[in-house]
Amino acid sequence: MERELKQRPPYAIASVDHALRIATMLQLEGELTVAEVAERLGVARSTAHRLLAMLVYRDFAVQDASRTYRAGPVLELAAHSRSETSRLRTLALPHLEELVEVVGESANLMIRTGDTARFIASVECQQALRVGNREGMVFPAHRVTGGLVTLAELSKEQVEAVYAPERYVERPDERPDLARLHRDLEKIRTNGFALNEGRSERGVVAVGKAVRGAEGQALAGLSISMPSVRYDPHQLRSHVAALGFATRAIENGLR
Repeated sequence: MERELKQRPPYAIASVDHALRIATMLQLEGELTVAEVAERLGVARSTAHRLLAMLVYRDFAVQDASRTYRAGPVLELAAHSRSETSRLRTLALPHLEELVEVVGESANLMIRTGDTARFIASVECQQALRVGNREGMVFPAHRVTGGLVTLAELSKEQVEAVYAPERYVERPDERPDLARLHRDLEKIRTNGFALNEGRSERGVVAVGKAVRGAEGQALAGLSISMPSVRYDPHQLRSHVAALGFATRAIENGLR
């Protein structure tokens, strides 16, 4: 029997449809201006601008110095190992939920591609004041715990290649201080975990460890995050122990 053609939903939401079409165009066709997007969709330039602004906010698009838009980190990461990422998320999610029950704080799983890290799974705790769900969002790798623990697996030369100056010609302010970064990564290697106090967001503290594959390579970073007003340094050891138990459980599942 022939496959049925896809049917347009009876209650299609125009703004969602437009945003998805823009994301597809950026991924498949490359750079676009606001005027080009407006013409392709048949909408006003102001509407096209608002849609693009939301895609930029969610990291599906980025705007360069010439005010054109191109595919953002989420779309770039989507081209890499979809099946492995999906499998990792599926295996890890129950252990994130258990980790949240144990520590009473939110938990996240991240993967790194180059100098960016993407949240592929996120479980919120039940406390009124908590760190919210970041699933699907992309941050600079050196600013989030999962990115830091995977960067710590690289040699000094590999880290410097990731943050080579020529990659930041159009965004020099986004390049981290490498001397400080090397010191931070060395501390993570020594301790076996990362402590992140306000790097990605003021008022948030996170603790993380690497999730390793069968060959010992860091596949992802697992972290717990909490409001800084609730962080107690005396609980750091128990947080690290809980993370260690969760990462080993995920690793066993992967094997």
